[in-house]
Amino acid sequence: MSDVATRLDVLKTYKLYVGGKFPRSESGRVYEVTDSKGAWLANVPLGTRKDARDAVVAARKAVKGWAGTTAYNRGQVLYRVAEMLQGRREQFAAEVAVSEGIGPKKAAALVDAAIDRWVWYAGWTDKVAQIAGGANPVAGPFFNLSTPEPTGVVGIVAPQAGYGHSLLGLVSVIAPAIATGNTVVVAAAADAPLPALSLGEVLATSDVPGGVVNLVSGRTADIAPTLASHQDVNALDLTGAIATDGPGAAQALEAAAADTLKRVVRPELDPFAQDWTNAPGTDRLLSFLETKTVWHPMGI
Repeated sequence: MSDVATRLDVLKTYKLYVGGKFPRSESGRVYEVTDSKGAWLANVPLGTRKDARDAVVAARKAVKGWAGTTAYNRGQVLYRVAEMLQGRREQFAAEVAVSEGIGPKKAAALVDAAIDRWVWYAGWTDKVAQIAGGANPVAGPFFNLSTPEPTGVVGIVAPQAGYGHSLLGLVSVIAPAIATGNTVVVAAAADAPLPALSLGEVLATSDVPGGVVNLVSGRTADIAPTLASHQDVNALDLTGAIATDGPGAAQALEAAAADTLKRVVRPELDPFAQDWTNAPGTDRLLSFLETKTVWHPMGI
């Protein structure tokens, strides 16, 4: 008999990330995630419409505190996310590699790009007001000042594996929304949710207040319509909609969002045209901002 006992691996239990906590799905159900060759990777929570509604409640509770945080402090928090993600670089590179069906070197490069993206958006938190606001000339003895404010709760359909990047694309849609003071509820990529659910663990240890980012895995067809029609969601990012359910899905979600006058960011008509490694620009930073204009009489 061998002196060395056979050891069983401790498999990771993936959970949702809602309100700063890690609940299982309300239904208690899971679904299998496989790699590009069909090999089993993990069981992940099968999020339901109820889970999406709970995430919206958590996001709404967090709006006042996060939007009221100074822009400089939000930048510090986002930079802390980059620090913590850097510390788990190898884990995320492995998850991205199996999720995207790519080699370890390319996966590591994508993780590095995701880390850099957090840093990039962290630097914009206290500068975006300078390009989105300003003093307006008026014919009268008044100051007229326009300043940007966050829209509120943003629902996001995350980029999907095979069309975008399961981590870099995810970071590229979450970071600009929260950098400007919004909170988010994210429908994670159904076919590649592991990097997203692991990102929740990073956020939980990165000074990001609970409820600012909420990550729900499951069928996009269940989660996305709930976000689109929910009256307490203020805006919608449909980046991953076409990739999941065909071109008709995005139009249906946009029509549902119109009933409550949500701002909507439409997906690319060709999902393959979205290259998340390109420089992000400021478009997404400005997508979920409202402009408040204040009139003030001039002093004598």
